[in-house]
Amino acid sequence: MNDVQQIPEYKNLEDFDYFLPEELIAQLPLKKRDNSRMMVVSRKNSCVENKHFFDFVNYLNKGDVLVLNNTKVIPARLIGTKETGAKVEIFLLHPAKENSDDSKIQQKTLWYALIKNLKRLKPNDTVKISDELTVKLLKKGDSTLSGPDENLVELIFEGDDINSVLEKYGEIPLPPYIQRKNISEDKKTYQTVFAKIPGSVAAPTAGLHFTPEILDTIEKKGVHIVYITLNVGLGTFLPVKEKNILDHKMHTESFEITEDAASIINETLNPKDGIKKNDVIAVGTTVTRTLEAVYKKYGKILPIKDETDIFIYPPYKFQVIDKLLTNFHLPKSTLIMLVSALAGRDLILKAYNDAVKEEYRFFSYGDCMFIDK
Repeated sequence: MNDVQQIPEYKNLEDFDYFLPEELIAQLPLKKRDNSRMMVVSRKNSCVENKHFFDFVNYLNKGDVLVLNNTKVIPARLIGTKETGAKVEIFLLHPAKENSDDSKIQQKTLWYALIKNLKRLKPNDTVKISDELTVKLLKKGDSTLSGPDENLVELIFEGDDINSVLEKYGEIPLPPYIQRKNISEDKKTYQTVFAKIPGSVAAPTAGLHFTPEILDTIEKKGVHIVYITLNVGLGTFLPVKEKNILDHKMHTESFEITEDAASIINETLNPKDGIKKNDVIAVGTTVTRTLEAVYKKYGKILPIKDETDIFIYPPYKFQVIDKLLTNFHLPKSTLIMLVSALAGRDLILKAYNDAVKEEYRFFSYGDCMFIDK
């Protein structure tokens, strides 16, 4: 069930629209990650400043908690051929549920997938990706992103590590607004430098700006850096089609919070002397959704492995997040609704229109926004 608000401040989809020239959509990353521009949005003063990401450290204070998503993008795009020679493209979405005794599920050989040229396949047909990897269609669905009608496939491969096989033969699934073919560098640049846990089909893009040097500087400043994992699904790119945003069905994503991460965040939210001195800064909407979902359900941050379909939009009251580093999001998307809930819809649209005038680079490989207090 969607986690929605009772009294929406804005419920019309058009309330979250803005004009974006196509040429501002970044098609390639910058050569230096931390050279991206950073728009700083001050909620207190209702104004914006134009900075660069290497200035981000200056907005953090000793004792603050910086929360990052350490998920790793898997090379989920597989291109192969049937025995007839017909070309087939398969996009792995997520493994079948692991709460089963089925050994194939436990070994992560059963996946749900989108399939291009689906009409060319029938159940039990196989697609050869390489000499080491074959995909067998078990159940033919309608290629929707959620629900019982997805395509179920079996990955047949040599060895016992599917991640290494995918690294070898799969391609990184770039977002649909990047209108170019994959290049070899994408496997590195469409990945955060702290990516660790394989499972996403899209990058937590706010994290793409960090470098090891920036992280080291932040740590030396006395800021607590903690990691959670949310596996970003393809649903993050799904457009909102309903005119009333309350009719939109959110996608579900799996996440995990470790005991150490939960402890540090809770200590910041509820210090022993009762006086909150430091902030929780989320890097990305994935971190925001995870922490807010857990707190809303349990009243604190727990070490937990779960799923969420939380839908955040104005006038949501944030319980965990004080500040947010995020990229620029698509018009009419659930993500622009989330940042509007934090900073106010009018201020966000003003900031986005200013970003267009200043020719910021938009979306995954683009520039970033820091929403300050």
